[in-house]
Amino acid sequence: PGVMQAKYELLNRGGALQFEYDVAKFSDVGGLSRLKTWLTHRRAPFRGDKGAAHLDPPKGILLIGIQGCGKSLAAKATAGIFGAPLVRLDFAALYDKYHGETERKLRESLKTADVMAPCVLWIDEIEKGIAGRGGETGTTQRVLGTFLTWMAEKESNVFVVATANDISALPPELVRKGRFDEIFFVDLPGESVREKILAIHLASRKQPAERFEIGALVAAMDGFSGAEIEQAVVSALYAAHAQSEDLGTQHIINEIRQTKPLSVVMQEQIHALRNWAEGRTVPCD
Repeated sequence: PGVMQAKYELLNRGGALQFEYDVAKFSDVGGLSRLKTWLTHRRAPFRGDKGAAHLDPPKGILLIGIQGCGKSLAAKATAGIFGAPLVRLDFAALYDKYHGETERKLRESLKTADVMAPCVLWIDEIEKGIAGRGGETGTTQRVLGTFLTWMAEKESNVFVVATANDISALPPELVRKGRFDEIFFVDLPGESVREKILAIHLASRKQPAERFEIGALVAAMDGFSGAEIEQAVVSALYAAHAQSEDLGTQHIINEIRQTKPLSVVMQEQIHALRNWAEGRTVPCD
């Protein structure tokens, strides 16, 4: 890790790439069982193991889904299961007011990722970098063309993990079959997954599970994303501390009742996203 960090710091002159030091373990991720299995099957060919020499190395995945349901955490965990450094490409840092500079920065960033190989290249909210940006649509098209050409021609062992919240903003050239190995959909967690997520966040804060009515909490969190479940636990801890009490079921229930989850606030958009994903993507669970 120290050598990779030094290598990254020497190469990253443009500032559009960020070396992610905190790589998650899949034990930190509740659910996403189908994605975990898919990545585990591709670990050996990615690492170039002799027993998997006859298999093509994986190219990358596109994660589409509801905000707060674990797309970014899954990207970090991908690097963890592959045992590779994680490099994040910030599209916002690429755009430049001078003609041609944006494309040059992108080419240099992708070249840096090639030199860092084997690595995982994480592109968060990719639609914000390659969707229309007002008057910059010409630049956007050139950026998209540069990125697609690199994906088609790259020979380095760089596994791309792109995440997106708004599928309608993605160009069809990017989502067609063959660009990515697979397109996964990250949905709101079901009952069993909510239980795992709650257990992870309670354990990480040293709260014994036997103190809580887990079934009641999981039922009350119906429609909550992973991020919203975590925030309910965090807010309940503050409330319990203010009352000089140990965290209990009622503290978390009170926080749940005061929260309007995204699935309620943005119900129409989430329903439309789910309808689009059905039959077009692979569920992560």
